[in-house]
Amino acid sequence: MLNLIGVIIAFAVILILIRKKINFGVCLLLGSLIVGVFSLQVIAPIDIPKAMIEASVYSFEKQQVMTETIELALLMTLIFVLAKCMQETGAITKLIESLRTFFSKGGTLGVIPAVYGLMPVQGGALFSAPQIDKEGEKYKLKKDQKNFLNIWFRHIWLPIYPISSAMILICSIQFSGVPLQMLMLANLPSFVGMIIIGYLYLHKYTKNAHPTTTTASKKNTQGLVYLLPPIVPLMFYPLKFLGVSETRCFLLGVTVSLLILYGLLKIEWRVYLRVLKKSVTWKLALAIFGIMILREMITKSQTHVLLAEMMQNLAFPALVIVIVIPLLLGTLTGYNLGAVALSYPLVEPFFAFTGVNIIGLTSIIFMCSIIGYLISPIHLCNVLSSEYLKTDTTRMYRMFLPAAFALLLIQILFVIVVFPL
Repeated sequence: MLNLIGVIIAFAVILILIRKKINFGVCLLLGSLIVGVFSLQVIAPIDIPKAMIEASVYSFEKQQVMTETIELALLMTLIFVLAKCMQETGAITKLIESLRTFFSKGGTLGVIPAVYGLMPVQGGALFSAPQIDKEGEKYKLKKDQKNFLNIWFRHIWLPIYPISSAMILICSIQFSGVPLQMLMLANLPSFVGMIIIGYLYLHKYTKNAHPTTTTASKKNTQGLVYLLPPIVPLMFYPLKFLGVSETRCFLLGVTVSLLILYGLLKIEWRVYLRVLKKSVTWKLALAIFGIMILREMITKSQTHVLLAEMMQNLAFPALVIVIVIPLLLGTLTGYNLGAVALSYPLVEPFFAFTGVNIIGLTSIIFMCSIIGYLISPIHLCNVLSSEYLKTDTTRMYRMFLPAAFALLLIQILFVIVVFPL
């Protein structure tokens, strides 16, 4: 029982430290140590460092070096670098300026944050907030309406975006092992639902408005070329069918994207190298190692066995647990990757009791973590966008909560019907 108490304490400490803005990877490593110490009744002291090594670089069982975690950490870092390079060099601005000429009647209020959403960096809504603020003034939108549209459309790709860190993580062999394309198909109702819900709100806000300026009639296609860098990694996915791992497919794809971006920018290579160097961060890599170590430590602690035994005495459906835990963790952490990483090992023992197959369960966990993350008051995009637009997150909840509930209902009903066990 001490091992279960240790997991509860570890999660409480992680959540408290996250709210105090402590690095996520450091929080996870500390949580892993807490789980290990409280599990000494079922493991030996030497198993704690062994678990950390096994989750990172070496399998004692197979007696060989394992590179999966290192590759995943490198991929997350490169994706972040690509996103930052597109922002630092103005590539994303040029792309939006071109797209702006193809939309009218408020369409750019959805397109601008959606384009920035192709670059999965924390707090990215801050980059689109100034343009949404300016564009929203044409339609005399309220601050909370601008804020909602900025946040909602910024995250519209998340259900189907295969190079998001959370999707890559939950589909990895250390987690569900579900092929990326299967999760994307399972999440299609949420993607379509987000588009429809966003359009309904956008139409509601702009239907009676008369913009003070008109959209340019001449189409500008020059900036559309900058769609290539975020799209090119997807073209390398078919290499999987030749025996290349998904992570390596995307590693190659993102590397090629960085080279393509350099070619498109036509800047001196020394300047580009400085931008690359400025964009590199160790935080995401540390977070990936922390996730894998915590998962391994929870497995070693045998907490999942104890949870499975307790499941038989619960008075409410296991599916409710699978829904509620990632939803709560997404809201509490304000971090989609963290919500997926923390919730999956907790709900995994309940899978057999849900009546839903692994694809459906992966979809539920992923989408519930997204919805919780989306509405979280500590979600960095919510905080920064609200701060820029001089409003607060809570003013969005009269729009956020109905939209989030509708999205949740759509996905759960779809999964129950289409993915039975």
